[in-house]
Amino acid sequence: MIPALNKILAAVLLAAVAGTAAGQAYPNHIVKLVVPYGPGSSPDQVGRIVAQQMQESLGQTVIVDNRAGALANVGTAEVARAAPDGYTILLTTNTPHAANVALFKKLPFDPVKDFAPIVRLITTSMVLLVRSDFPANNLTDFIAHAKTKPHGLNAGYGSAATIVSIAKLRSAAGFKTLDVPYKGVPLAITDVLGGQLDFTFGDFAVSVPQIRGGKMKGLGVTSPVRTPLAPEIPAIAEMFPGFETRIWYGLVAPAGTPPAVVAKLHDVVAAILAKPDVRARLGGLGLEPAPMAPEEFADFITREIAKWTREVREAGIQPE
Repeated sequence: MIPALNKILAAVLLAAVAGTAAGQAYPNHIVKLVVPYGPGSSPDQVGRIVAQQMQESLGQTVIVDNRAGALANVGTAEVARAAPDGYTILLTTNTPHAANVALFKKLPFDPVKDFAPIVRLITTSMVLLVRSDFPANNLTDFIAHAKTKPHGLNAGYGSAATIVSIAKLRSAAGFKTLDVPYKGVPLAITDVLGGQLDFTFGDFAVSVPQIRGGKMKGLGVTSPVRTPLAPEIPAIAEMFPGFETRIWYGLVAPAGTPPAVVAKLHDVVAAILAKPDVRARLGGLGLEPAPMAPEEFADFITREIAKWTREVREAGIQPE
């Protein structure tokens, strides 16, 4: 028994030493940050801010690789299959790592088993967007106009938060919509501007410039109260108490990534999020830095899966 026990202890010690060595040596070549959304999207903007800062902190090139499609499932599945060495990581959101469990009958990955959480990055909310010439200047008039359309309004979605927000507003206000899927929120916004869609919900990062530029109107925010970034836009909850859609972004790695590498990435990114200039840049996009340690983030993801599954079902959305 003693020799066998000694072998086990030796194996544990060797694994610990190897993990520590991996953390100390990492990284020694290019790190790829996969963003499962298109260029210009809010996750893409955050990814580029984080990648630039990581590059400076790690002393290695960090590239952003956009892999949009299927409500972020394409890029997420790619990272799930990547080598667990810390050189391919994912900027995920509540869409692939929570809501898609309920939005799809089958996923090409398991959001819990296939990933090692690194750090939560930010939380934010969304804005109900229409063109500047839309025949409504507030939520009351928007709903009244929607109810005059027997076939409903055309609504575009490019994330779980948009499709859930559309469904929740449709249910609360009692009007119809024809929902059109997009690879990302910016593409839906483009078609709202072009007249192909009547409305969408957009992240603050891509919505506020359009509103400030006079091209679009923001009729409501999905946070429970008004946001300081656009205090003139009422919260939808002011008309429909309890209405809320909060979203988040975070970093994860493939399952099996050495804990020392995960810990190093967490520490680097947490320090980045604490920088005043980074916090200011994110705040200007309507994003609130909200870091979590790996274990806390893992528990949070599990709770979010349950929350978004409930919200998708309550909104009456059928899985694809």
